[in-house]
Amino acid sequence: MKKILLIILPLFLSGFLFSQKLTVRKLKPVPKFNYSEEFKKISDEIFLHGTAYSNLGELTKGIGARFSATPGYAAATEWAENKLKEAGAENVWKQEVKVPVWVRGKESLHIKTSSGDWKNIRMLSFGNSEGTKGKDLIADILLVNDIQELVNLTTAQVKDKIIFVNYVIDPTIINTTNSYLIAAKSKLLSASVIGKKGAKALIIRSLTTASDDVPHAKMIYYEPDDKVRIPAMTIGVKSADELEKLLKTQTVKAKINMAAESRGEAINYNVIGEIPGKKDNKIILVGAQLDSWDFAEGAHDDGAGVAQCIEVLRTYKALGYTNNHTLRVVLYANSENGGRGRDTYENQSRKKDEKHIFALGTDAGGYSPRGFSLDMPPQRRKLIFEWKNYFLPYGVYDFEQTDAIQDIAPLKKLSIPLAELIVDTQRYFDYHHSEKDTFDKVSKRELLLGAVVMTQMVFMIDKNW
Repeated sequence: MKKILLIILPLFLSGFLFSQKLTVRKLKPVPKFNYSEEFKKISDEIFLHGTAYSNLGELTKGIGARFSATPGYAAATEWAENKLKEAGAENVWKQEVKVPVWVRGKESLHIKTSSGDWKNIRMLSFGNSEGTKGKDLIADILLVNDIQELVNLTTAQVKDKIIFVNYVIDPTIINTTNSYLIAAKSKLLSASVIGKKGAKALIIRSLTTASDDVPHAKMIYYEPDDKVRIPAMTIGVKSADELEKLLKTQTVKAKINMAAESRGEAINYNVIGEIPGKKDNKIILVGAQLDSWDFAEGAHDDGAGVAQCIEVLRTYKALGYTNNHTLRVVLYANSENGGRGRDTYENQSRKKDEKHIFALGTDAGGYSPRGFSLDMPPQRRKLIFEWKNYFLPYGVYDFEQTDAIQDIAPLKKLSIPLAELIVDTQRYFDYHHSEKDTFDKVSKRELLLGAVVMTQMVFMIDKNW
């Protein structure tokens, strides 16, 4: 027995030790990518060869305003198709979208005190607002500052008045997007709420962080049961403050003349380009709105996003990346006055049973990126949190926000993980929805840096999900 043990024991031990060595070797995986190096490659490519800034110049200065159902939007559609092809998209197509036809026409607002002459006030009709059929609408102005004031007003007090809402965006909220959304969602700004009390029209203080007198546009929503759809308009903050001072001491009349009208529907298009996946046909989407307001270049809102989305695709091609999943760019129609483009895309994706694994939206301007808002299940958020340190050298640190509210939002119905580029928005609402939103307000370096981090995020999703 001892001899047998002396023979077997060394063999057993050598086998045991050998198996332990094999186990140790298996615990030393070789990383497939050096992500820091890949991030640097992406950054270098965009800063040295990126076309986003020149593309934005072409879109804003060459085409300009591109409101739904206008020749400007048709020109933007053709431009976007060509740019996606130039960027390297292997498949490019247009997706038909029915959009509302709304025409602003001539518009004016004058005010007069009991002892003065009519004074012209700069204004903008709300998008999709009813007009006055080109006739003068004259009535006394009634000031309302908050929702409780409106609730307390009787129908007799409101009836036949033009309601002026001087609602100020809260300057103490540091995230200007949050302060804007709180104001924009207020029932004070609803023409339907005020119209049901018998008001003749609605005037609001522009929702802006600026302190000048430039009006900023807004879209109006009417309730289906509205018997009368009253005209609605916005004025600049200086005019708003001056009007409030007058109303505190005397009666003020307004004379409104708006030719604005709706003219049914027309066909516009979402523009889509993609590089098919080499591993599967699951989709990683990056999206932005292609339209702008009828009077604006829409440089930050959202020409910047359009240029950045195209740049993501161009960079993938330029670096020779083999994408596992399909990389798709969607440029949406009719974001400003209806949102029909985003709803159409979601509906068509549902019908085709397309599989999206991730969607990234950008619609907060071409400012310095600060993070990504992640609207997705906790386990998916956790995976992205693990990549934070790769993004930190590029100024991206905020992954805590959870709302994706731009054109990708309807895809949440399909349980698709959503993300939205977060940028420094301290100046965004100075220009938002106004004639000041022009190409010269965009920093080339900030715009390109936004494209850099978007491409980096897409790269990480493609290689890890």
